[in-house]
Amino acid sequence: MGGQRSETRGRVLLQTFRCSIILKGLFALTEALFGVALFFVSGRVFNPVLRRLARLDISRNPHDWIGVHLRHMAAGVTGTGRHFASVYLLSHGLVKLILVVELLRNRLWAYPLMIVVLGIFVGYQGYRFYLTHSIAMVLLTVFDLGVIALTAMEYREQRQLKQGNLAKD
Repeated sequence: MGGQRSETRGRVLLQTFRCSIILKGLFALTEALFGVALFFVSGRVFNPVLRRLARLDISRNPHDWIGVHLRHMAAGVTGTGRHFASVYLLSHGLVKLILVVELLRNRLWAYPLMIVVLGIFVGYQGYRFYLTHSIAMVLLTVFDLGVIALTAMEYREQRQLKQGNLAKD
């Protein structure tokens, strides 16, 4: 009975891990594409869109937390802030996308590298949050921490499976 429970737990962990990695990959692709767009498309295109989104929320309450953050984000997507956001999103997205592909191919070396890379991004996101108080940084950090935990658990599981297969040979 204990073996069946462990096997079920392993399947649930694997499915949860794969789902989170696929979401991470989709998000990474979106980040990379948005980073490219942000670099090549003028701030005059992005700022009105962000302001309109903020206005939808602000129209009811000028001190609304979400509206204030959308306005803050619109102000930050100009000049050097725009270039920083572009490079950050592109690098963050491409690195994670490569690692996601390698994790889905079950490359053992990609697990610890994903943990390290996401750990570095989490540290930097904490620093950026300290400077900007951006809710986007908090949400991204929480998601990254969850993926780190799932990656560590799945890595442990995959190492044990590979060691078991080596012992049988």
